[in-house]
Amino acid sequence: MDASGGVGTARDTAQGIAQDTAGTRAGIVGLSATEIAARVHAGELTAVEVVRAHLDHIDAVDARIGAFRVVRREAALAEAAAVDASPARFALPLAGVPVAIKDNVAVSGETCTDGSPARTAGPEDRDHPVVRRLRKAGAVVVGITRAPELCLYAATDGPGTVTRNPWDTALSPAGSSGGSAAAVASGSVPIAHGNDGMGSLRLPAAACGLVTLKPGRGVVPGGIGADDWSGMAVNGALATTVADLAVTHAVMAGEEPGGSGDPGRPLRIAVSSRSPVPGVRADAATRATLDAVVAQLRAAGHVVVRRNPPITPAAAAGALVRWMAGAEDDAEFLGIDRAALQPRSRTHARLGRVVRRLGLVRPSTQERFREQMIGFFDDVDLLLTPVTTGPPLPARPWHERGFLANITANARWAPWTAAWNLAGLPATVLPAGTRPAGPPVPVQFVGPPGAEGRLLWMAGELERRLPWRRYAPTFDPTTAATG
Repeated sequence: MDASGGVGTARDTAQGIAQDTAGTRAGIVGLSATEIAARVHAGELTAVEVVRAHLDHIDAVDARIGAFRVVRREAALAEAAAVDASPARFALPLAGVPVAIKDNVAVSGETCTDGSPARTAGPEDRDHPVVRRLRKAGAVVVGITRAPELCLYAATDGPGTVTRNPWDTALSPAGSSGGSAAAVASGSVPIAHGNDGMGSLRLPAAACGLVTLKPGRGVVPGGIGADDWSGMAVNGALATTVADLAVTHAVMAGEEPGGSGDPGRPLRIAVSSRSPVPGVRADAATRATLDAVVAQLRAAGHVVVRRNPPITPAAAAGALVRWMAGAEDDAEFLGIDRAALQPRSRTHARLGRVVRRLGLVRPSTQERFREQMIGFFDDVDLLLTPVTTGPPLPARPWHERGFLANITANARWAPWTAAWNLAGLPATVLPAGTRPAGPPVPVQFVGPPGAEGRLLWMAGELERRLPWRRYAPTFDPTTAATG
């Protein structure tokens, strides 16, 4: 055999292996979480096969988007093998489903940095309750996703890394659950954990064409940082389908999956496009999408009325001071030296100390606003609003810019989310329209306490009426675009 023949054979073999690997990924990656669990239950797939295919996909795509801080290859394969060996695997609602966890809750054996390189604590010795529930349901933790420092900002970046939006890598996947959203939108995992203190689940879902649910206060275990940003932050999930979101939410909430939120009657739905931030308004694509959703709601028999929720300046200030205090509180809780924080975060924490010293975080403000917002739902079932004013922020090193530049960009892009954290009410975000280029256009539904099931039901209705593309085109594993 001549040299060229030998080299050619080796090259052909390598290409064959690569094609086989890509083919395996194409047959598994892109399945929904519910499809994966069903196939593992039926014995058509093993958890190890599923997890290995997703790890290979992460290897193929994550260098372009930077969703993961840690990929747990060996640990994840060992966890998957344990699922396969479990006699209970046939009953596990997330059997063999790969999941990513945001870098601000504990995963046993991994460090938790809360997005800050200044945190140097050792590995965690136990799982956070939501991680424990996901694992108990059969999910396999394949990695830890990136977040901005102390999870404070609406873009995800840090020293040496900028996490990018799979729909357009010139754009941010938003924040602070931006790494988790980028992981799901790129097909790296079918579901991911995140949390929401000022919109940190809903904004990444909005930016990356995903569906999410911010649960109401107390529905899912908290334990985020020092005190859940004075009671504003909640844990939740990001997904590409409502069915996946519903089962993951049920697992995190400690509920039995499969409940129906069908109200059994037409709903009365308020719609408001007025921005809580004066002088800021939604762009034309967002307004057109809101109108299209209203038309679909009316076609389905629901009653839609125009009504603005009474979000007062005092309420806006109440959310803002808790956000400021959260930086100082979490830095203290995590043992982070303030001098080692990024400049924008040092300013944030310094203002948080002032807020605490002046006693501006007042529970009475939060409770009064909550009661006002609950009253808003006395004669309407849900509220429909925009989420953002337009396309996501650019993907850039925002951590190199000052505090004012960051909060101004955040406020102008995303004025519709924070009020519902202060009120502790549930809200869902889903993709409902398209732009000429870039990510889909999102909308938000908000409900009274206990409306999580109703919100998921409504999201499912719109998923059927206005179906969305599940993955960013370039990264779509169902079309082998990344193979």
